[in-house]
Amino acid sequence: MYVKRAPLTRHGNSNSRTGPLRGAHLSRGKNPTGKNLEDTKDGSVILRYKKPPEFRRNVRHNQKPTKEEPTMADFIEKTNVKTAVRNLATPIADVAAFDAIVQSVITDNAFGCVAYTEGGVAHQPVEKTKEAYVAKIVYQNTEAKTVGNQSGKYPTIAGFNAGAAAILASAELTAAHGGTPVRDLADETYAATLRCRDPNGELYFVTFTRDRVNLTSYSDDGIRTRVETWADTVAALA
Repeated sequence: MYVKRAPLTRHGNSNSRTGPLRGAHLSRGKNPTGKNLEDTKDGSVILRYKKPPEFRRNVRHNQKPTKEEPTMADFIEKTNVKTAVRNLATPIADVAAFDAIVQSVITDNAFGCVAYTEGGVAHQPVEKTKEAYVAKIVYQNTEAKTVGNQSGKYPTIAGFNAGAAAILASAELTAAHGGTPVRDLADETYAATLRCRDPNGELYFVTFTRDRVNLTSYSDDGIRTRVETWADTVAALA
């Protein structure tokens, strides 16, 4: 219940009174404003009026009336894409051994993949989608201490071998580094990614590096089982 006190104003000899609304006469026993009236001893009038229960409840808690928030839609999982990694106990010895492993998967179709057509283009069951090879050379002084290094990244094994040979033969680079060039075979890196089409329609990827094999973008656990079963037969992938 809200209470508002308004002074009385007398007009002539009438017994009428007005509240805060100018020109509105309030007579005893009559209520032209529709509000509850109450006289007080000091000559004022108390106007009593009610607010809706909902308004009073919000005011009591110092809150403004709020609208109900709309319910937001949830994302629903449609597929469960997985990744698996096999870390090798010993890095693959050299680029020739690395290439032999990758080519065997393509040639022998080791994972039982199938050919397919996409966007009007025919694809083999297993295809190499990208590869990169980094050759590294260090320059050593007469005490076999490293005084400089040189590296080159190549998109093919042929380029890798040719690039490494060119760096070793470069008299300008040798003079610039001030030492004897030596291949740093242990720190050279190789990587090749294969795209495979499973008979169930899934496209997944197998990426080989010198120290691990990554299996990505697959959902069926049977795919991982086939790749793992094959890897167990390759001594360099132990």
